Amino acid sequence: MKPLYAHAQSTLKSILADGLNLILPPRCPVTGDIVDAQGMISSDAWRDLVFIADPLCAHCGVPLAFETEGNARCVTCLETPPVYYSARAALQYNDISRGLILGFKHGDKTHVIQSFVPWLKQAGKEMLGQADYLIPVPLHPARLIMRRYNQAALIAGALSKSSDIPHLPTAMKRVRATPSQGHLTSDERTKNVQKAFDVSPKYRDMIKGKSIVLIDDVLTTGATVNECAKLLYHHGAGQVDVLTLARVVFDS
Repeated sequence: MKPLYAHAQSTLKSILADGLNLILPPRCPVTGDIVDAQGMISSDAWRDLVFIADPLCAHCGVPLAFETEGNARCVTCLETPPVYYSARAALQYNDISRGLILGFKHGDKTHVIQSFVPWLKQAGKEMLGQADYLIPVPLHPARLIMRRYNQAALIAGALSKSSDIPHLPTAMKRVRATPSQGHLTSDERTKNVQKAFDVSPKYRDMIKGKSIVLIDDVLTTGATVNECAKLLYHHGAGQVDVLTLARVVFDS
């Protein structure tokens, strides 16, 4: 009886989805062009997305301009090593990925997460292969009320479901509201997020000795994820890696 009921549910969902697509055809979240399914990216938008691939800095994951051997690191990481173990991102942050992410982040285009998941699994395959938990970078409660959802938590949840890695959406909390980082320098960003986070007491024993992957949408200077990693290490995490949808690549 249960298999028959499940089949009926699946059939009904399929019929409803097809009907909805007839009334409101799925559109690319970047160009607005009609696509085959919700969350898909049009060929025009796809052409202008820049996926990050080797050669990379072994530490922060920034693209390098030359082929390397072994665990090569960029100049920035050699001078000021990040707190986290490694960081990887699927895309370079450019005009197209910016529009994609802002639509997801502020425009309720959450269905596009279906495209994000395979990109993130490819970019973070090494760290995901040894991860015990996924933890999203948290929003302050006041900002969460304004946005209605935490984009990092949505990414972590979808990635968890696809990879079977448990995610802890409330393991970290933002205890201090901070101004937007948008127009701050690297040093100002670091000061801005100091003491802005904490690890929820109920999860502190759970993360001890564990491999954690921090999830966020964009990595800019790394100030936020550094501060989060510092706290996770303070509470006993064994390894902290960072996986983001996109990262800013500064001109060298």
